[in-house]
Amino acid sequence: MDSEAMAPPKEKPQGLDSPLTAKIIKYGARAQVRVFRLTNGRVGSRWRIGAGFRKPVPTLLLNHVGRKSGRTFTTPLLYLEDGADLVIVASQGGLPKNPQWYPNLMARPDVTVELRGEGARPVRARTAGPEEREALWPRLVELYADFASYAAWTDREIPVVVLEPR
Repeated sequence: MDSEAMAPPKEKPQGLDSPLTAKIIKYGARAQVRVFRLTNGRVGSRWRIGAGFRKPVPTLLLNHVGRKSGRTFTTPLLYLEDGADLVIVASQGGLPKNPQWYPNLMARPDVTVELRGEGARPVRARTAGPEEREALWPRLVELYADFASYAAWTDREIPVVVLEPR
């Protein structure tokens, strides 16, 4: 395969930011959380869509509190292990705004995550600094190649979030 075929698409697909797509993602995420919890992660702990089709990516459940509502939310996210830390990406498919969970984490960084076969693990979230992000980004793109496309589709710098054990 030549390098042109491997390059990320120049433009995001039409309809990615439509209300219908947002609803599909919302209800799909809710279903994934339910199945993950019912099976203790045997089902739902691997992302097999997009670049994950050929190379499934590990998925965790992020339990966070709404900065305005005070409600608890659970969001399934892809993650990279980095020693004792877990690394997640606030890509939101390359849309112009960060996902809602990101400002929630910045407002209340002490959260829990659920991994396959584990209960809730307490972690503290922080945004990776410039040098740390630069070191992590190639590993994240290797983990899930679509992150490169998302970065190409948006003008914002996609936040990389480190979840440290607490």
